[in-house]
Amino acid sequence: MFEFLFKYPPTVFAKGDLVFLSRWPLWILAVAVLAAGSALALQIRKRGLARGSVLSATRPAAVWLLQTALIALILLLVWHPALSIATLKPQQNIVAVLIDDSRSMGIREGGRTRLQEAVATLEGGLLAGLEEKFQVRLYRFGDGAVRIQKPEQLGATAGATHIGDSLRQVAAEATSLPIGATVLLSDGADTSGGIDLETIGEIRRHRIPVHTIGFGREEFARDIEIADAATPARALPGSRLNAMVRIRQHGYTRQRARLTVRDSGKALASQEVLLREPEQTESVMFNAGAAGPRNLEFSIEPLAGEENSKNNTITRLVNVEAVKPRILYLEGEPRWEFKFIRRAIEEDPALHLVSILRTTQNKIYRQGISDPKEFEQGFPANAEELFAFQGLILGSVESGYLTPAQQEVIREFVDRRGGGLLFLGGRAALADGGYARAPFAEILPVVLPDRKGTFHRERGAPELAPAGRDSIICRLEEQTERNVERWKKLPALAGYQEVGAPKPGAVVLAEVRAPDGRTSPLLVTQHYGRGRTAVFATGGSWRWQMLQDLADQSHEIFWQQLLRWLVSGTPGQVVASTPRPVLPDESRVPIRVEARDKSFRPVSDARAEARLLGPGGLSETIELEPQAHEPGLYQAQWTAERPGPYLAEVSVRRGDEEVGRDVLIFRREDGVAENFRVEQNRELLEKLSEQTGGRYYRPSEAARLAREISYSEAGITVRETRDLWDMPFVFLLAVALRSAEWLLRRRWGAV
Repeated sequence: MFEFLFKYPPTVFAKGDLVFLSRWPLWILAVAVLAAGSALALQIRKRGLARGSVLSATRPAAVWLLQTALIALILLLVWHPALSIATLKPQQNIVAVLIDDSRSMGIREGGRTRLQEAVATLEGGLLAGLEEKFQVRLYRFGDGAVRIQKPEQLGATAGATHIGDSLRQVAAEATSLPIGATVLLSDGADTSGGIDLETIGEIRRHRIPVHTIGFGREEFARDIEIADAATPARALPGSRLNAMVRIRQHGYTRQRARLTVRDSGKALASQEVLLREPEQTESVMFNAGAAGPRNLEFSIEPLAGEENSKNNTITRLVNVEAVKPRILYLEGEPRWEFKFIRRAIEEDPALHLVSILRTTQNKIYRQGISDPKEFEQGFPANAEELFAFQGLILGSVESGYLTPAQQEVIREFVDRRGGGLLFLGGRAALADGGYARAPFAEILPVVLPDRKGTFHRERGAPELAPAGRDSIICRLEEQTERNVERWKKLPALAGYQEVGAPKPGAVVLAEVRAPDGRTSPLLVTQHYGRGRTAVFATGGSWRWQMLQDLADQSHEIFWQQLLRWLVSGTPGQVVASTPRPVLPDESRVPIRVEARDKSFRPVSDARAEARLLGPGGLSETIELEPQAHEPGLYQAQWTAERPGPYLAEVSVRRGDEEVGRDVLIFRREDGVAENFRVEQNRELLEKLSEQTGGRYYRPSEAARLAREISYSEAGITVRETRDLWDMPFVFLLAVALRSAEWLLRRRWGAV
């Protein structure tokens, strides 16, 4: 219909430039239209179509507008409008045809596979139509493009789909070959994470349009898939971990499925999931276990009638580190809370608590120190001494007890060092202790009241906030409902503190209800700089231990989980990472290392090495290059040749001094990514075509491609013009304008 009305396909209008072939300048056209419009207005007025005539005052304007539009259309045609467009010279250009040969193209739909459908589309006239005008090069592609001579060489056997890499290969050939256009036949199920902007930019630089033909259903009738599982990259031994599992499904709404977490075949957790939406996220908790790498499998049991059960399992890695983070606890007075916190942490083998207790104004009592002289002079006065810890607790001690220099070191402990800081409630804490001023006001997750008397020595009932229901810190029971009930049964706190309003970005996990029924935040967390801060606005959680059964572990569990959270994200001097620890059908491993000195300032003049251990007894050492744009950053890209688990031991040295070490784990998996997102990714194919100047086609529309592909600015081209004056649309528009005027006049009785 479009070509019937406008004579040419949409591609011509999208890529062509409007030109006027008349020798007369356009300003004469504008003057002629204005003159004609003025003359028509005078004529209408002269004939008595103004006020007081048969037509009302507003109707002459409609008649004038229609007549002027018709005259303007006729004058426009006199100027001979046309489209100027670049077209490929016949037989002098190459069209590259890339056929997806990955395993997802082997999925059978409607009696034949997607690949068979693609071959049938080629042999159904598309290939012959292209060969009439151009030289055609065939490629099959998976993780890269390979030249083939005929479609019979395809087999849907490639274990990955890297559309971007394949197109870059073809674009590189355009530097020496006249490649005029590219045709991509695929289901769009790219396993490399999509097509990056650099690849799009490279294609656009060569001005090569990419025309795509999509195959496969855009949605399965009955399927369930684990799309992702977000887990922490590192954990302490024995930690309870919370994984957020993203599930996609079609055809199973309101049904139940079983989600299971396994480590080397051993079930760590299992729970029933009610499928509510096409995509939903479920929280599952499990124990990290002993130190060592964890190869975790998250799986959904196949459901009846499921069309693809290979996407029901996903693998993630967690490195359970054999470390014992140190936490410094500064308390301003002997109190029950101090005693019971120490007792709870002493029972946790993964944490080391060092405490400084002010017994009198000029005396302190130290516990957990590693050296008799450690903190002999009190709280650390320099960054190196404090930065040796991963966490810090400030109890009921007024801010004035700390010097301005010590206060600034605490701020940098969170911001630059990336440590965790916990503020406790108390009669000399928070607003009553002067913490509403800088620098503490900056790092607190709440805006403290600007007044005294915020600490209340009366009982307050603890309650879970909505965000606390899914928080690992507040999880006293595995099941959410039972955990909520457990919190309701906790004894009242022996005092609480008003902390004001949470800051934007802060998360309220628990609240305290006063005897008069008012509630205020009890446990609030937030990220600050490289670290994290929290407020626990009470000094009376010890009653959770004293007023419950001796076997009840609520107090111990809460404090151990709170302090593990406090230090779990604290980085070391050397931190190694990779964007994707699990490499599905990918071999390139970007390794990133951040190095800092004891004051946690970037170290740029060091040597960073990584010793890689892998399958088959692999042992290889590589050197990482310093990055000038980011001080303290070292990077390298390595290729994992074989599937399996890998371990990288990273060391950074500055001269003869070792800055630090770290361990990085990752895993390469082959033949896995093709099982996920196997429906046609039409969005990716359409976006690729749109950004490169091509078009997306359904298989049934492919015959048009052989005609429209000639319009390209790549390769060897010639500029042509396409007349617009004889389009059927122009004639129909003129008839419509004249008919509209006649119908209006007839309706108004002024024919």
